[in-house]
Amino acid sequence: MKAAHFEILVEEPSMEAFLDELFRREFPDISFLIHSFQGKRDLLGNLQSRLNAYAKWLTPESRVVVLIDRDRDDCHELKRRLEDMACNAGLLTRSTAGGRAWQAVNRIAVEELEAWYFGDWDAVRAAYPRVSANVPNRAAYKDPDGIKNGTWEAFHRVLKRGGYFKTGLRKVEAARAGGARVNPRLNRSRSFVNFYDAIVEAASL
Repeated sequence: MKAAHFEILVEEPSMEAFLDELFRREFPDISFLIHSFQGKRDLLGNLQSRLNAYAKWLTPESRVVVLIDRDRDDCHELKRRLEDMACNAGLLTRSTAGGRAWQAVNRIAVEELEAWYFGDWDAVRAAYPRVSANVPNRAAYKDPDGIKNGTWEAFHRVLKRGGYFKTGLRKVEAARAGGARVNPRLNRSRSFVNFYDAIVEAASL
């Protein structure tokens, strides 16, 4: 059944801001609620109880989306942990649905939200036109999901060189700018594509 509502769990306010802009623009006919936690540990610590609660009232038109940063965790182990929690709650995940309409999907931003900005540098330049247009051609940034030593730190360094956020990256402000401009069909971040494709799939069934 086609999804008409999403419950989205994220670990911090910048992802909430990014998705709020993205969903309002790309999915205007779908309702959504974004629940932001106080970091990754807080989200993981409360996730099982939240999923258990969703399992009691989730309608056939509703989907639960869990979105978390990989950071330096093992991606496969983190995904298994999320899948186990959904399974323990009795929710059918996209990974286990076997073509049926799933109830929950677990997605990992690799390694952080800022990788999704590097995946669509034209969107970044639309918001911050003084940053270099050559960033995607540099070896360190060609693979948005493979940026080393901290993605948000790398993003901040590039913006500082362009004259922005000299006293510190204002993450929520940058997230709103990114979410308002990112082109989902052109983004080069694999983790963004995996996230977005799951949403489109649920909304189109």
